[in-house]
Amino acid sequence: MIIGVTGVPVDDQEKAMKFYTDVLGFQIKHDMPLGNPEGDRWLTVVSPERPDGVELLLEPDRNPVTLAFKEGLMEQGYPAIIFNSDDIQAEYDRLSALGVEFTMPPSDIGTVIMAIFNDTCGNLIQIMQAKAG
Repeated sequence: MIIGVTGVPVDDQEKAMKFYTDVLGFQIKHDMPLGNPEGDRWLTVVSPERPDGVELLLEPDRNPVTLAFKEGLMEQGYPAIIFNSDDIQAEYDRLSALGVEFTMPPSDIGTVIMAIFNDTCGNLIQIMQAKAG
């Protein structure tokens, strides 16, 4: 068994698609209408480094339970998901130049270096780099 799909709740799928592809650099894997009145889509992105790897579902956050959870994470400053990076400083510099709002710059917290940014869709996202050794 492997992890195939994980999700992040977003307030607007179109805005999320643009942010996660144009800014973060992910690629669309699936974009299919779900056929509901709201126009929701099965919209997943993948890393270009692993196009057959885990898919990230950009999932509408209309469910009251999902929305409350998402808002609670944001209020506490807790990331909704964690991405790995081999060079967190380069990612930080690249994303900052694109206007991404970081709530925490790259910070050494012992065994890893991490940074946290706002995805513009209601979530904080953490990027993490394992330290050598």
